[in-house]
Amino acid sequence: MAQMSPRNKRGPGNRRKKFGAGVREQSQCRFCREKVKYVDYKDIDTLQKLLTNRGKIFSRKRSGNCAKCQRKVQRAIKRARFMALLPFTT
Repeated sequence: MAQMSPRNKRGPGNRRKKFGAGVREQSQCRFCREKVKYVDYKDIDTLQKLLTNRGKIFSRKRSGNCAKCQRKVQRAIKRARFMALLPFTT
């Protein structure tokens, strides 16, 4: 009979967390809270917060945006890249 490693044993400290435990759900995304109707492609500081250091756009879940605002952000980032305000890659 093979022995199990200590990591595989379930003890009081290795319990699986229940779904949603400790996760706080925000009511609105940052653009909806500020009632922004248009995400400006020239606002580089805001757009850079929604990009990784490699230049990829963060997902909705990671950035906390709603679907509508995520589409606006995506369009603004692509316009800023086209105008050479943001890099395509680094």
